[in-house]
Amino acid sequence: MSLSYGTQDWIEGGVITAVILLNIVIGFVQDYKAEKTMQSLLSLSAPVATIIRDGQLLKVPSQDIVVGDIVKIKVGDVVPADLRIFEGMNLECDEALLTGESLAVAKTPAMAFDDPAIPLGDRTNMCYSSSTVTKGRATGIVVGTGMRTEVGKIADMLNSKQGSDMVARTDDSSSTSSSRHYRRHWNKFKYTLKNSLGLIGTPLQVKLSKFAILLFALALLLAIIVFSASRWMVDNDVLIYGICVAVAVIPESLIAVLTITLSVATKAMAKGHVLVRKMQALEALGGVTDICSDKTGTLTQGKMITRRVWIPALGDDQTISVSGTTSPFSPQSGYLEIGGQRVDPTDVIKRNGVDTLAMFLNAVGLCNLAKIELKMPSSDTSDTDEKSRHHDSRRHSHTESTQKLEWAAYGEPTEISLQVFAMRFNSGREELQERGWKLIAEHPFDSVIKRMSVVYESPSGKRIVFTKGAVETLSNSLDASSYNSDEVLSRVNLMTQDGLRVLCVAYRLLPPYSDVDVSKRESVEDSLIFLGLAGLYDPPRLETRGAVLKSQRAGIRVHMLTGDHPGTARAIAYETGILSDTMPVASKSHAVMVAADFDAMSDAEVDALPGLPVVIARCAPSTKVRMVEALHRRKAFCVMTGDGVNDSPALKRADVGIAMGLNGSDVAKDASDMVLTDDDFASIVRAIEEGRRLFDNIQKFLVHLLISNISQVILLLCGLAFKDGNGVSVFPLSPLEILWANMITSSFLAMGLGMEEAQPDIMLRPPHDLKVGVFTWEVITDKMIYGTTMGILCLASFVIVIFGGNRGDLGTDCNHGYNETCEPVFHARAVSFAVLSFLLLLTAWEVKHFGRSLFNLDPLRHHGPFSVFPALYYNKFLFWAVVGGFLGTFPVIYIPVVNKDVFKHLGLSWEWGVVAGACVIYLLVVETWKAIKRRIGLWSGKSMLTPELLLEAEHGAAGDSASNMSTMSSTSSASGGGYVVTDESGPWAEAGNHSKEKTEVVNVQTRQVHKT
Repeated sequence: MSLSYGTQDWIEGGVITAVILLNIVIGFVQDYKAEKTMQSLLSLSAPVATIIRDGQLLKVPSQDIVVGDIVKIKVGDVVPADLRIFEGMNLECDEALLTGESLAVAKTPAMAFDDPAIPLGDRTNMCYSSSTVTKGRATGIVVGTGMRTEVGKIADMLNSKQGSDMVARTDDSSSTSSSRHYRRHWNKFKYTLKNSLGLIGTPLQVKLSKFAILLFALALLLAIIVFSASRWMVDNDVLIYGICVAVAVIPESLIAVLTITLSVATKAMAKGHVLVRKMQALEALGGVTDICSDKTGTLTQGKMITRRVWIPALGDDQTISVSGTTSPFSPQSGYLEIGGQRVDPTDVIKRNGVDTLAMFLNAVGLCNLAKIELKMPSSDTSDTDEKSRHHDSRRHSHTESTQKLEWAAYGEPTEISLQVFAMRFNSGREELQERGWKLIAEHPFDSVIKRMSVVYESPSGKRIVFTKGAVETLSNSLDASSYNSDEVLSRVNLMTQDGLRVLCVAYRLLPPYSDVDVSKRESVEDSLIFLGLAGLYDPPRLETRGAVLKSQRAGIRVHMLTGDHPGTARAIAYETGILSDTMPVASKSHAVMVAADFDAMSDAEVDALPGLPVVIARCAPSTKVRMVEALHRRKAFCVMTGDGVNDSPALKRADVGIAMGLNGSDVAKDASDMVLTDDDFASIVRAIEEGRRLFDNIQKFLVHLLISNISQVILLLCGLAFKDGNGVSVFPLSPLEILWANMITSSFLAMGLGMEEAQPDIMLRPPHDLKVGVFTWEVITDKMIYGTTMGILCLASFVIVIFGGNRGDLGTDCNHGYNETCEPVFHARAVSFAVLSFLLLLTAWEVKHFGRSLFNLDPLRHHGPFSVFPALYYNKFLFWAVVGGFLGTFPVIYIPVVNKDVFKHLGLSWEWGVVAGACVIYLLVVETWKAIKRRIGLWSGKSMLTPELLLEAEHGAAGDSASNMSTMSSTSSASGGGYVVTDESGPWAEAGNHSKEKTEVVNVQTRQVHKT
């Protein structure tokens, strides 16, 4: 740019300036948009708080709270700051985001502790910022806000850790203070230098940065070659020619195209509920080999469901199961089963043991503080109408108005699940109270004795005690004659093995006119009659199993790292497909581990395992970090997903950290590279698929850009041999023709290639090799063959016009402008420009797939002799970019002044035949090379996936294909489409013939997969 202005070539200087400004503006705008979008998520945690100031009850934004404010919290609130509770009623808080504890913590406002080192989880007179109130209400005084909260302290530690990771610490205790000082500055300088050169970042970012440095060195070498050819007599002509050769080797539009492609992919991901905080992380997803996921709220819904109820008095079929639930808060969701047969709630009531079943439902409905209600679709509905609709909904009305309502729940998850179960039989608390049940006394849940009791007066005037609690503690209060202890213990063990949290339900009929003091707990919780057991669990998301199986087919291992019970973790892992009975025997022994056992192993012992654990239960934050480090030692590229503050260190250490947007903490979001706006595990798999698509497309447009550069370098270097009358090398292409081809023609074509849709087999390949990156041997070979062919054809076209039509007349001083001796050179230059432009247009379509013929690009979707046309038109942006590039070539060649004075060429006549011939020869060369690859099975030329096999993969989660796909081996061509797939368990043709007739049913008790 400076040279152009220095030689008073204002046109070239202006064009180059515009290109630089365009790159700066595009980069700034896209980064600004991404960061602005992220800011919208930071208000998810406690946006509004209820406080008391000057005796007035106010609602203020949580960031406006100050130390000393009095804050009121209730069920469903997110605690806006660290509070010292001084008044409360049955208060319990979910502190899983901070401590990782899955169960809510009961608070004791009256307690005072003298030990300043008491653990956070034991400070029961405190409520911490970002925790959620699950039961009761309380009032407290603010003792910490912002970074002075416990959550803020973790965020501060993360920032400190990040800073320490940035600067390598090589200090030792024997070093002097001054040497440590200089060493720190030297390390900081090295980091800054590497960061400025782009050598710190994702694999693609580092690869492209190294490639850019290589191209820069090559550009200098080529400039030296040009200067050497002129015997270092460097005048303006030689200097400009050397710069032209150097410019030709550098893909000027690469950064702009890459930025725009990443931006488009980021917007597409946002529509798919994935917000990319760091744009470079998106392409890194294509190389993911392992996903380390939390369980609660990520693989599961984070909501409890009463899955199984065992009532001995029901007879032979003693167990009621709830299946098919899609909405944990809805009593209308799912269906009931007894003995494997689907039943209606009214039919269950008619069975024998009606009195015991009714008493069980009364117990779980009344010994419960949860509230289940329907939200109106709009706020302008009258109160009367709302009450009417709510009343009808409890009786399972299926009217159109009820179906539009949305179920909402308030309270502790365990009680919500029991309340929903009772409402399935029209036995919810509010319904029973409407029938005449009256509360006499309540004894709230006590975390020490692990039970809750209530005393109600029935409509007939009887006083009845209802109790629910843990089996191990409640059994001491049961009447031994009311149950068989061995049978109950056996049932408890079965439920626990299936990952269910088991509660015991009992009751007691108080004698009339008795002197039992219902206000004393020990008086009412005695001689209780056993009613049954309730098994609760946190169900997986509906889409989780399919997403896990899809990941496994793509060669990605899914690990569950959870703080939950090993039995629960194992059951969920089987149900979601993370664990299966077809796992290798060597891996089964350590597939499920407790964090204490894993942490007790040394790094050497962990590395000696045949495979890392698939499930780690009772996981601590340090365990997650250690798991990520173990994966790194095995050269794995891992994703860590999480929502809590305790997940943040692992999110930071992982190659790609993905946080939850709805239920995640701000600290986790800040530590992550991506945020899921719907907290859906399936969105992670879609993000990986998008990352793979992006990786393929980056390869495609990178090949296209480099083919253009290689051809120009060949043309210009060979052009050194063309000397005019003054002995000066003649430009086969003018500087602005080079910029036009690189920045206008190639840029839009490259952007179109960046918008290519994913290949059908994209999730049937193993992850690409991160060590190889985008520059695979196929990419290198293709760009050299195509680029050399294109350069030779451009050179041959120039030679044909000069020596075939004009007897070798190269004129005089034709590099600076037109004179009467320059007509042959200007015509030849126009031919070279047209050939280069048209071959770049053809290349854009040819590299849509590195293995398939241009005339058979999409055999799954388009067939027949004219299938090429719909296949090319499918990517409309690329199609119109090619059409625009074709039509735009003619004005550049023919418009007066523009052609002669700006681009330094003239219009063509008979020379168009040369251009047409060059296009035909180029197509023959490219198609022949692709045919050779297909013939010998080289790279993407290996046998393509058939339509039957692709359909089998799409239905792989249903039937034998799920296991078959998990054991298939793929050899990647790293080209974006051509992969050979072999089935190790049987002929794919036979599997494909029956795939549509097979279904899969997962038995949670046996964890077996039954095919029908």
